[in-house]
Amino acid sequence: MSTDLPKQPIIEHLIELKRRLIFCMLVFFVATILCYMVAGDIYAFLVRPLAEAFPNPEHRRLIYTGLTEAFVAYLKLSVFAGFFISFPFIASQLYMFLAPGLYKKERKALIPYLVAAPVLFLTGAAFAYYVIFPAAWRFFLSFESPAILGALPIQLETKVSDYLNIAMHLIIAFGLSFQLPVVLVLLVKGGVLSLESLRRGRRYAVVIIVVVAAFITPPDIFSQIALSVPLYLLYEVSILLCRNVKKEEADA
Repeated sequence: MSTDLPKQPIIEHLIELKRRLIFCMLVFFVATILCYMVAGDIYAFLVRPLAEAFPNPEHRRLIYTGLTEAFVAYLKLSVFAGFFISFPFIASQLYMFLAPGLYKKERKALIPYLVAAPVLFLTGAAFAYYVIFPAAWRFFLSFESPAILGALPIQLETKVSDYLNIAMHLIIAFGLSFQLPVVLVLLVKGGVLSLESLRRGRRYAVVIIVVVAAFITPPDIFSQIALSVPLYLLYEVSILLCRNVKKEEADA
């Protein structure tokens, strides 16, 4: 199969891959260092939904019980934010490495999906932060109770590492899950799946979506439902997009 660009020996491909991996690692490393310098601001941004969910946030706090716990939590947060920032560059390097092996038409067809992937990831992350976080934190805080009839009160005092872990977990889970339309459209476009199989597989898709949501979210029914519903909606959107893709291919 010939392409629009000249073929390269395998050793040149390996050298090119090594060079792009080094670029990706350097950009990721620099982004992580820069994020660590403003880790306090990133922490304040992530903890804001919890602070707003507290009835009296000025009297609440997050704690850490290990000497190095806060430092490790900030380091994880910096790595998370560094990858978040450097992801578009990493995706572009992957595209530039694969582009020489594609037809000109295939390269043009791939660009919209490269643009859609980070946009959908940001959309999923924003959905988690602005929609799921406030509702989930209010739900979990509803289990607090005052001292009644001599019983001790129940009050949340979570560790900073626990909160950041669950916040980053949800952001990544929703960001990756929102890639569903891109994945399904590419599979249909590549002939791995058919449009009819997506239509007939709705009942199986519901089961798979619920299982995936239960696996990648914290072990509570609220988070699982909150992810399952938009995932199924994205599945239906994927069917519409695949139908348009097939129609365009038929008209071409």
